[in-house]
Amino acid sequence: MSLIQSDLLINQPRIRHLFCTREGGVSSGVYSSLNCGFSSADDADNVRANRDIALGQLEIPGAQLVTSKQVHSAKAVYIGTPLDKIIPEADGLVTNKPGLALGIITADCAPILLADTNTEVIGAAHAGWRGALGGIIESTVKLMCDYGATIENINCAIGPCIGRESYEVGAEFMDKFIAQSDDNNKFFKPASISGKFFFDLSSYAFCRLENMGVSQISQLDFDTCSDQDRFFSYRRYMVNSEEDFGRGISLIGITDK
Repeated sequence: MSLIQSDLLINQPRIRHLFCTREGGVSSGVYSSLNCGFSSADDADNVRANRDIALGQLEIPGAQLVTSKQVHSAKAVYIGTPLDKIIPEADGLVTNKPGLALGIITADCAPILLADTNTEVIGAAHAGWRGALGGIIESTVKLMCDYGATIENINCAIGPCIGRESYEVGAEFMDKFIAQSDDNNKFFKPASISGKFFFDLSSYAFCRLENMGVSQISQLDFDTCSDQDRFFSYRRYMVNSEEDFGRGISLIGITDK
């Protein structure tokens, strides 16, 4: 099973994290093989098995997985106990409770994992363009601070997401960002087709974090769209008119040991 980790988070004594690739699961076909998304048409038993496989790699004994209904919002919620049947609509999760594993489901959007190195408050955010523009990163960091984190002690990893050279967008898309700030122009590069641009989602997320005062940030240099062997991708599914697409999972938790 192929796992990806950030040097900024891997050395924290009780913090465990990972960004999963699509390898090492039980699903087949377009979902091969570690598909962790129930919103796909994959067999639900396979998705549950894949989530269990991923959770086992986190190395937190007895960990309870917590995910949300991700809706590309700016809403972050605190999780104090394992969830049963009530799954919140949110794109940011925060906890300070050992034994809970916060999970973010993605297929091109940026999974962002955060941890305060002193207070062991952790966070996870699902940052697509809409959520990032709307403020999901700020909402997640602010909620972490509400529970004892401090900006200067937050370490953050921006996980594998769609790369700039794969993220071609139109002028109307770019205008949404320029309307927020002229400085956002730097995240767009003209494409060879007139009126088209390439958007750098990971660097945009980095800038939003930096503007909040977070200084310990790592960007993991992967392109989920172009790297078909390792990652699922919504953009690739659309471009190639594939039948469906799988979703990857990123996890962060606190261990008792």
